[in-house]
Parts: sequence; structure tokens; C-alpha cells
Amino acid sequence: MNDARINGVLREHAPKLVGALVRRHRDLQACEDAVQEALLTASREWSRSRIPDEPRGWLLHVANRRVIDAVRSETSRRLREEVVVSLVPADEQHALAADEALAAEHDDSLDLLFLCCHSELSHASAIALTLRAVGGLTTAEIARAFLVPESTMGQRLSRARQTVKDAGISGEPLNAAQRAERLPAVLQVLYLMFNEGYAATEGASVHRVELASEALRLSRLLNAMLPSQPEVMGLLSLMLLTDARRAARVGEAGELIPLDEQDRSKWNREQIEEGSELIENAFALGAVGAFQLQAAIASLHSEAASTESTDWPQIVALYEVLMRVTGNPMVALNHAVAWAMVKGPRAGLEKLNALSELQDNYRLIAARGHLLERLGERADAAAAFRLAAQKTGSIAERNFLLLRAASLIAR
Repeated sequence: MNDARINGVLREHAPKLVGALVRRHRDLQACEDAVQEALLTASREWSRSRIPDEPRGWLLHVANRRVIDAVRSETSRRLREEVVVSLVPADEQHALAADEALAAEHDDSLDLLFLCCHSELSHASAIALTLRAVGGLTTAEIARAFLVPESTMGQRLSRARQTVKDAGISGEPLNAAQRAERLPAVLQVLYLMFNEGYAATEGASVHRVELASEALRLSRLLNAMLPSQPEVMGLLSLMLLTDARRAARVGEAGELIPLDEQDRSKWNREQIEEGSELIENAFALGAVGAFQLQAAIASLHSEAASTESTDWPQIVALYEVLMRVTGNPMVALNHAVAWAMVKGPRAGLEKLNALSELQDNYRLIAARGHLLERLGERADAAAAFRLAAQKTGSIAERNFLLLRAASLIAR
């Protein structure tokens, strides 16, 4: 059996499995472990036989048995590995699939997003835990999103799981006040999920399409649930406007293509129109938040026919407001790049050099390389690109940076 096809099926169904099990068993850690066991078992068994007719039912059956085994015996840490498709009766597969269909009116993944953003957790811990349980991100990927060491994030996740276990997870629907309290963390989770899907921080691919698509799907569900919430609209708009450029970000050989070199005719105009309408409607509601500001910036990029014709002064102004709203150093980095488009590369370098907390971040180092290249300082630019390549976990980005460095030296 083709491994790529198996992995595709597993990626399709994995995000919803934890939610389905938590709804039954109320034990997040046990359900996470059970799903991982089920995915590993499926990968082994399906490669030797075939993908079952009801893959989600098969996975749920195996994961459900794993949770039950763990409950029956504290010392039972593993599900038997010799599970074959024939051991999962067809009628049970269909029953489990039907159970999933009954839950479709309130998506398990969306429920789990709110449940994991538990009021007993800090905002940062809730986001990290939900990215792990719902988004399926690794500890290393979450650590990079938070700009902390992997060991630190591992400890944070362990503490968060224990806190949730001690507090208990209820399957009861949340009331409006509880949802409002947890909404900021839910929005941040979806934002980080989408970012990792749109610009993968490790591996050979530029994108993790299944992750970005799941973040978009959940954001649409959330917008339908809360149709008058401007930041929900802003986030969905931002995703649509950003994802609209996805086809133009990758060349024929799978190489990364930066924004200023993209063929804008490949941008998805339908998504751009939808995203632009959403952000206009969001601003009309009055309150302005971080996701609306980012969507407004993305909209300005989408409206421009080229990098040169982009309204960079307006983008700089929006980033300055965004910096005051968030205090996020990555926003300051983006502001420095936009500032360089208005005031010149030397002015942009001055702002980059002032961002002390990001001096070891590969994005800042790569941005420095681009500005040095614009100044004609090719050797220093090449050195910056090579250093940035050493620090990124994305093979596609690493190749792009190394090729950029090589092209500067070859001139």
C-alpha cells in the first residue's frame, strides 16, 4: 500500500479523533495517547493490507479500545499491536461512523478547542495544549511559535495536562460567558495552526495544506457560531487573504517563491474577494483588534498589482497600531521590513538591529540579508542568508536561503 496515500488518510481523520474520544471518556491525556497508538497501528497494518472502507471508524475503534484497556488496568500502557482490519467488524465500523455523523451538528474539534482552553490554565498554556491536542503540532513546533526552548514547552505542556486532569473536563456545552472568556485563546490557536500550515517550520514542504485547511474549516465554523464577533471575522479574513497566495508561493520544483517574485495572476481572487468583504464588515462593527489589523495589511497586499505599487506607508501605519495592540516582537520585525520599503534598507536595518530579543531568530537574520542585498553589500548578505539557513527547520526555506547566498557570490 502506498505510504503517501495512507499518510493522507491519517492526516484527514486525525484532527477529529481526540475530540470524539474526549466526548466519550473525558480524559484528555488518555485520549491523546490512544489516538497516537491508533495512528501508529493503522500505519503498520494498512501498509500490509489495505485502507478499510470506514477509516475513521477503524481508527476510533482501535483508539477507543486503547482507552478502555488503560482504564481497566493502570499498568496497561500499550494497545496490542497485532490489530488487523478483519478484527474490526464492518457493522461496528459503520456504527462508529454513524456516531460521528450524529455529532456533526457540533463539531468535535471546535468543542475540543474551547474545552482545552480551560479557565484553570494560563492563556499561553491553554494555547499550547490545544495546539498539541487539536492541531496535532509537535512540541518543537509549538516551542518555535512561542519563541521558547523545546524543553521549556515540554514542561509547560505536562503541567497543563495535569491541571486539566485535576480540574476535569466536562462535556457539557459552554455558556456564552464561558465561550467569550476562552475565545481569545481559541483564536490564537487557530492563528498558529494556520501559520504552521501555510509556512511549515520544518520538513521538505513549503506548506502543510491539511493543517491550514483544518484551521480555515474551524474558523468558518467559529464565524458561523459567532457571526457578529469582529475578531473572528478578522481572523477568517486574514486566513483567506493569506491562503489566496498559496499556489504562487511554490515553483514547479517545489521551491519557495517570496512575495515580491510571485506571479500574482495565480492568486485566488475568489478568496481575496471573500476575505476583503469580511474585513470590511468587521471594521464596520466598531471594535478593532489584532486579527483585523493583520487582515487589513493582507488586504493591501492583495489589492496591489506589484510590490512597488503596494501602499507601504499605510502598511507601516497599520503595523505601528498593531505593535501597540500586541507588543509582539514578530510584529516589530514585520514593521521593520515595511519601514525599509518606505524609508530605505538602511533605515530598516537600524530597526532590525534594535530588536534584541530576535537577534538569533532566522527570520530576522534572513530579513537582514535581504536589506543588505538591496544595499549592494553582497558578501554580508550572503553570510546572513547562510546563517539563517542554519537556523531554520524548513528544508524549503533552507534551500531558498542557500541558493540566494550562492547567487550573490556568483555575481
